[in-house]
Amino acid sequence: MQKTYNPAIHFQQVDFHAGNTHILKRVTGSFPQGRITTLVGPSGAGKTTLLKLCNGLISPDAGEIFIKNKPIGSYDPVELRRQVGIALQSAPMVGGTVMENLHLPFQLQGKKLEEKEAASLLDDVGLNQGFLGRNVKDLSGGQRQKVSIARTLVNHPEILLLDEITSSLDRTSTKEIEELIVKINTKYGTTIIWITHNLQQALKVADYTWVMMEGEVIETGESDLLKDPVNEKVRKFVKGEEA
Repeated sequence: MQKTYNPAIHFQQVDFHAGNTHILKRVTGSFPQGRITTLVGPSGAGKTTLLKLCNGLISPDAGEIFIKNKPIGSYDPVELRRQVGIALQSAPMVGGTVMENLHLPFQLQGKKLEEKEAASLLDDVGLNQGFLGRNVKDLSGGQRQKVSIARTLVNHPEILLLDEITSSLDRTSTKEIEELIVKINTKYGTTIIWITHNLQQALKVADYTWVMMEGEVIETGESDLLKDPVNEKVRKFVKGEEA
């Protein structure tokens, strides 16, 4: 990956502990700039912890993390989270309208989100302007996830982190979100790092895949590696997922 593309994020021998539990063990590797990379692996592999490290929600115990070749510690935390956005499975919302939720990132910065820009963001995620006045409690799961992604796009992040964002959605909504993420990547050149438990999804949407197990990166490469893994542990994992 590093030979072909500039790294958007690079991990160098990163360790992370939670109490006495060694969550991440000497993680080294790069996420290519402007591409979609999926993180797959069994529960407890350390995928969500790795994602949180990418935008400074937590800090490593050892090793270095670089964002666009600069040490993550050299970024102002607020600026870092503007550049590296995150969308979660739960799509958390504040009470009120879609417009109020979209405005939240600007509100925290003391700025105002214009209705025209808000409508453009909704258009990007496949929702029409009429949703701006809709109460978020009246949205379906798929609509909430689209609004959550639109809210993340308010800051025009260069990197977008996604944590199991389709795992609780039906097949139709999942397909819509997959198409949306590919569209964002294509239209804006946004680097996408996406945790998914769905190996078929990884094959469908991602350029690259990292396979993680027990806090280690076991195998990386183009997503087709999931069809014929080199590593025996990964081979068994893939067969187990397909069984």
